[in-house]
Amino acid sequence: MGRSAYPRRRKAHALCLPDLYRSEEVFDGSLESNVVLAAVGPHDEALKANGQLVFAQALALPAEAMTVQVRDGKISASDGSFMETKEMLGGLTVIEAPDLNAAVQLAAVIPFAQLGSIEVRPVPDFTKPRPKL
Repeated sequence: MGRSAYPRRRKAHALCLPDLYRSEEVFDGSLESNVVLAAVGPHDEALKANGQLVFAQALALPAEAMTVQVRDGKISASDGSFMETKEMLGGLTVIEAPDLNAAVQLAAVIPFAQLGSIEVRPVPDFTKPRPKL
């Protein structure tokens, strides 16, 4: 019998999405932004040492993005992010936490929370029945 594409997890995973308000504020060279940027690496290392970091990755600026759609079998690709907003998605971090409340507590100390906000979403466990919509 083959292995499942969705292995069993002992702890819940949560996706943390840093929403940054304006990229120019993150990279403006101000004391606040420099302190936050300098804190990201050590913060990730601390989560990793505690066994709470599954994955973390920064994203390029929205101007470097491409948006892809398929309609009636035809591919359409356009330059830039699909969102028309002042905020940008700065990256993603997947953490291990026993529940959503614990994940929120971990997200609260992500350095980018000082410059924007962190959206926390549970990652579904597909070894369990799917939720009803």
